[in-house]
Amino acid sequence: MIELPKAFTEEMKELLGEEYPAYLATYERPVRQGLRINLRKLTQEKWEALDPFGCEPVPWIQNGYYTEKEEGEEKGFGPSRHPYYYAGLYYIQEPSAMTPASRLLVNPGERVLDLCAAPGGKATELGCRLAGKGFLVANDISNSRAKALLKNLELTGLPNYYVTSEDPEKLRGCFPEYFHKILIDAPCSGEGMFHKEPQMARYWEEKPPAYYAGIQKRLILQGADMLRPEGMLLYSTCTFSKKENEEVIAFLLKERPDMEIIAPAPYKDFSKGFSLEGETEEINRQLEKCIRLFPHKISGEGHFAALLRKKGKPAKEKPAKEKSISLPLPVQDFLKMVTMDFSGGTFKMEGERVFFLPEGGKMPRLRYLRTGLYLGDVKKNRFEPSQAFAMALSPETFDSCIDLSSKDIRTLKYLKGETIDTSDLSAARKKGWQLVCVDGFALGWGKLNGGILKNKYYPGWRLM
Repeated sequence: MIELPKAFTEEMKELLGEEYPAYLATYERPVRQGLRINLRKLTQEKWEALDPFGCEPVPWIQNGYYTEKEEGEEKGFGPSRHPYYYAGLYYIQEPSAMTPASRLLVNPGERVLDLCAAPGGKATELGCRLAGKGFLVANDISNSRAKALLKNLELTGLPNYYVTSEDPEKLRGCFPEYFHKILIDAPCSGEGMFHKEPQMARYWEEKPPAYYAGIQKRLILQGADMLRPEGMLLYSTCTFSKKENEEVIAFLLKERPDMEIIAPAPYKDFSKGFSLEGETEEINRQLEKCIRLFPHKISGEGHFAALLRKKGKPAKEKPAKEKSISLPLPVQDFLKMVTMDFSGGTFKMEGERVFFLPEGGKMPRLRYLRTGLYLGDVKKNRFEPSQAFAMALSPETFDSCIDLSSKDIRTLKYLKGETIDTSDLSAARKKGWQLVCVDGFALGWGKLNGGILKNKYYPGWRLM
């Protein structure tokens, strides 16, 4: 068992009382691994028919599953190396960490902000729930972490997102009362993850809950000010401390009286939020609507979530739209092979790069890593489609595909960047661009000529 900081164990004894021994015993059990399937690409029924890992459903997450082993049943592929991972069919995520995005009620067509989004476990789920309508702004102040976030959004196959790397204070100035839904998965002391990541316990004494509480209070005020009336904000942490959880929410309620807590979708083994000494009866009554996930009550690690709504009526909007450009002929010719819905959005070029911006208005000047769906590059008199574009497509939306089985050795060779012989496989066109798929799900691009597929899989994503 890991060595826990003494001050932490004393706080947990006070927090849990007679439940503390049951909590402590959870450090003796194995860590449960999980994956969350991408409902933009497949249904639960389809996944359960394909599932190579023998997954077990996470009972409080519609599309969440436990997977115990890194070794899969097919050719030794584990979840992080299986072709289905490269097809974006799932995101590997700790089961409790799936909770925040599942409890923020995102609807297609909304404007959604994930304020501290990297590496993307929650942003990818929020983006999927938009179903291609409206848009997601996924932000992380760390540029290096935002790059990992971008890859995961591309892998998921989303068409309607912006990735920014900005100080939340700057975002607050650009987006006053703008977003329908906001998620703040705040940086925290990580007490709920000591079991899964023991090294976090060593950092706790250097940066205890009091270190993070000020950061969290700034973030939640910034988020509340970017939320439109009638909108919802979900605040979450992977820690147990009242200082980082209930005290932050109580602070918000006093600083922003137009915010109120609402109860998220329940589950029988969730715990209620704790009351705070010295707070009013009304605030403590509201705090009970927060949810806590304790590892001795659910099969997962520790988490906290509070769902809030802003009172009032939103003002009428007069959105300013980006002007769409006339696309170069090579791009127009390529898009004739695509049946994706481009209505409502706009096309834009930055140098050779071509983008499709989602419907929803003109965006302010910010530090963007991505604005909309990156379609590809115009080079001389030809168009080279991007990996992100491939991941947003399917056999139903591109007119010529090479479909490989996950058990076919050529799938592995393709993911490693090798040229492959596909002369035994049918394709609508015998020459030119092909959407390469695994069991009907997009992996990337290839160029076919005489039965030989020249590999166009993005080098940065190749299986090593």
